[in-house]
Amino acid sequence: MTLPENLAAICERVLGKARSTDRNSSKIALMAVCKMQPAERITEAYNAGQRLFGENRVQEFAEKAGALASLKDVEFHMIGHVQSNKAAKAVELFHAVDSVDSAKLAARLNAAAEALGKTLPVLIEINVGGEEAKSGVAPDSPELSEILNGAAAWFHLRIRGLMTVPPYTEDPEGARPYFRKLRELRDKLAARNLAGISFDELSMGMSHDFEVAIEEGSTCVRIGTAIFGERKKP
Repeated sequence: MTLPENLAAICERVLGKARSTDRNSSKIALMAVCKMQPAERITEAYNAGQRLFGENRVQEFAEKAGALASLKDVEFHMIGHVQSNKAAKAVELFHAVDSVDSAKLAARLNAAAEALGKTLPVLIEINVGGEEAKSGVAPDSPELSEILNGAAAWFHLRIRGLMTVPPYTEDPEGARPYFRKLRELRDKLAARNLAGISFDELSMGMSHDFEVAIEEGSTCVRIGTAIFGERKKP
């Protein structure tokens, strides 16, 4: 199948799952993950109607941002781990950072956004599986509390919700407990009515498990392989 055909098929599956779970499909965003994809492929997806993209590395996107500058009405989100020393560049390049995993990073993003005179939408990344190799804060960690407590002072950040990458399982159903855990954490935090934070967004679900994620309340599914095909390293 071609990229436009892949994209159309994913859109139809998202729509179908929204209908079957009695959810409003307009409340479920489809993010095309373009890690390791050249600007030409991203433009091809754009020409097929895609407007929301996710990148994993600041430097990789910096190298192709110029070739994508002419695209209108498009959003690029940073969804990978951001090193603190790359915070300013991330704020410069991206419309949002969906992978805040420390108060230190949040503070640096806020300072960089202030310097650029912008307000940056962000998500807090939660490591629901407790995997050491993955970024994100533990659901019950002091680090999460520090981020939540600091939010009211970060006037140039808009914390919109949570993101997660669960442990990989061959069976998509294996991800369900982790998606449910994130949703329950979101509900718990939302009930606290914390200053400077909204919990409208739940970014969870990828190519092999996004339909389960939608059933569990995802508001943004991040699809790479099912749209672009298997990644090829340069």
